[in-house]
Amino acid sequence: MQRAAARVLRGARTPPARARSGTARGPVLGLVYERHGEPEGVVQLKDIELAKLGDSDVHVKMLAAPINPADINMIQGTWRTQGVFPEEMLLKVPSNIPVLCAATLSVNPCTAFRMLADFETLAPGDSVIQNAANSGVGQAVIQIAKASGIKTINVVRDRPDLPKLVERLMALGADHVITEEMLRKPEMKEIFKSIPKPRLALNCVGGKSTTEMLRHLQPKGTMVTYGGMAKQPVMVPVSAFIFRDVRLRGFWMTQWRKEHAQDQESLTTMMDTLYQLIQRGQLTVPACTEVPLQDYKAALENAMKPFMSSKQILLL
Repeated sequence: MQRAAARVLRGARTPPARARSGTARGPVLGLVYERHGEPEGVVQLKDIELAKLGDSDVHVKMLAAPINPADINMIQGTWRTQGVFPEEMLLKVPSNIPVLCAATLSVNPCTAFRMLADFETLAPGDSVIQNAANSGVGQAVIQIAKASGIKTINVVRDRPDLPKLVERLMALGADHVITEEMLRKPEMKEIFKSIPKPRLALNCVGGKSTTEMLRHLQPKGTMVTYGGMAKQPVMVPVSAFIFRDVRLRGFWMTQWRKEHAQDQESLTTMMDTLYQLIQRGQLTVPACTEVPLQDYKAALENAMKPFMSSKQILLL
């Protein structure tokens, strides 16, 4: 799990015990687990032995790393303060990218970018509908779509602080923010008087939210599922296939990277676009809570709370 902002020290032709700058390596700490279970119960902070630097390896000092939903669901890696990686695995991030933007860049914004680019050919004035719009991916979708002239209909769960959340998403560039309950109401017709029905739906929830969102998709439109927060199946009426020929697809950023491992141009183009959006102020970091690494248990607990709109960022 190396989705983190980092300071890089090249390892080629350097003594294995010291970084290129001449500074000795400090202690390396990492969050690790040895069995599956609730993250706050199985994840531990431990000293980690750092691999020796090979001629083409890079010594990376981690600065910050997000706790993503996929990390919670799978516990498939660790957060660590340092690491050694083959040079070809790494991308250089411009120095004027804020640390928190860099820390959250490789997962959520990339997921949002690919889903907007790869499944439908969207033009300015087209619309997209998404649930979990307050998530890190959802916030990135709003901003990237806004920069491209694409309208967004953003679905969130009802909550005590709903007006505050609506205000925040609108400030990011959302065109409409509605609750899951509103998806079933006649008021939806009013929205489609000013913007076209969406050609693309982005699903991170599953269950009823997905079924209701699908009803508003254009004929021959596409729904992309990239998460299942409700832990319920995606239910699709037969009529949606027969009479509207909708398409259901899935997306996982990790799989995209595997499939495009030899396609450096696609990766570079995507990252350069995201860098430019950040530098122009059109893509900002999602709402974050910065947590010292030693307080990781509180961060893991908060990351799993319902209605938590703030992404937990471990400061390494």
